[in-house]
Amino acid sequence: MNYDLTTGKPSGVLFRFTLPLFGSMLLQQLYNIVDSLVAGKFISQQALAAVSDSFEVTLIYLAFAFGCNIGCSVVVSQLFGAGRKRDLKTAVHTTFLFTAALCAVLMTAGLLAGENLLIAIDTPQTVLRDAVDYLHIYTLGLIPLFFYNISTGIFSALGDSRTPFRFLAVSSVANIGMDVLFVAVFKLGVPGVAWATFLCQTVSCVLAVITLFRRLRSMGEEKGDLFSFPLFKRIVSMAIPGTLQQSFISVGNLFIQKSINGYFTDELLAHAMMAGYGAAMKLNMLTINCLSTVANGVSNFTGQNIGARKQDRVRAGCRAAIGIALGFALLFTFLYLVFGKALVGLFLESDSGEKALEIGRMFLLIVSPFYGVVAIKLVFDGVFRGAGATRYFTATTFTDLILRVGLAFLLPAYIDSVTGANIWMAWPIGWGVSCLMGTFFYFRGRWKQSGMTL
Repeated sequence: MNYDLTTGKPSGVLFRFTLPLFGSMLLQQLYNIVDSLVAGKFISQQALAAVSDSFEVTLIYLAFAFGCNIGCSVVVSQLFGAGRKRDLKTAVHTTFLFTAALCAVLMTAGLLAGENLLIAIDTPQTVLRDAVDYLHIYTLGLIPLFFYNISTGIFSALGDSRTPFRFLAVSSVANIGMDVLFVAVFKLGVPGVAWATFLCQTVSCVLAVITLFRRLRSMGEEKGDLFSFPLFKRIVSMAIPGTLQQSFISVGNLFIQKSINGYFTDELLAHAMMAGYGAAMKLNMLTINCLSTVANGVSNFTGQNIGARKQDRVRAGCRAAIGIALGFALLFTFLYLVFGKALVGLFLESDSGEKALEIGRMFLLIVSPFYGVVAIKLVFDGVFRGAGATRYFTATTFTDLILRVGLAFLLPAYIDSVTGANIWMAWPIGWGVSCLMGTFFYFRGRWKQSGMTL
């Protein structure tokens, strides 16, 4: 069922819309979290390090998937708000054709260059083979990954955040069972973790795509065109900034991973650094994705209201989204400050040693108190995306990235630390500066005139 986000009290509408998105995000995170848990608990610390290093490369793929999702969902939400259903269907068809071609290019590039990327970030030889196997299998699953993300973005643009949640609930539970089955029973090692994710993600993709096209048919007998070049240009104009934004983040993370991989020359300490950071980053990404989910909700809320010419509702929605995001930020800050070491230990073998635990714990101690700052920044970014003001959220994100990557290399040269604290301080600094920029852009108000003309 499609839901109109242009009527009703903004705070209530946004909360009801965001809640299933939050559940879907948590289930989506189970894919990567369960992979790491199974690798660390049932295989070895080296296996966790291999999955963690591969994960940094897969973020490049996710950057393109994010861009396609944003490009399509912003256009669809505005068309839906304007009541232009035929153009809406055409936009969906156009996005699927474009995405299929993009996946073919990315899969070819990934299979040919994946190993070289892992070598370039100084992945140790002891974990390289497992990291390459995981990455290649992940690359083969790009089509279901992309099509699922596009479908969920379209559902959200139509105001329906519940349907993707139902599909993902089934596939996520199945992923847990298949991870354990492939690794603990069939003894397939790291490739088994990747194949389990591939199969379950394919199932959720097929269900989402079938349901999406049934939903489009239910919106009326009038069919959309197979492809529209004007809509293609609009979608791409929205997708490119989002893709570049996330791509630069992914490349930046690769540089940070390179710094971390080479932080210790001793092999055992290097493995502890990679495993501790990898475990802590899973927890950090869980938080960031929760906050991004709220931002995605306000993005669709903004898009529909911009399309319906109800700009006055956007500010009320933004205030409500900040309240929701700050609530999540405070919850995760409390959990990581009080239970951080125990949570990091969930991803590690019992004999991994105190060093890996302490490194992961230190990351959370330094970063988590600033989740409220990044929460505000991400909500403002969501408003900018929904309004089509891509240059503003691109500027804040690039600033954050440049500061984090630069400081991750500079700070260790001036500050010594045996737990990586000199690197972890780059996160709060980057978040703080980009949040100030986002706040300035938002209250300046020019984003309201930057929206796409339908």
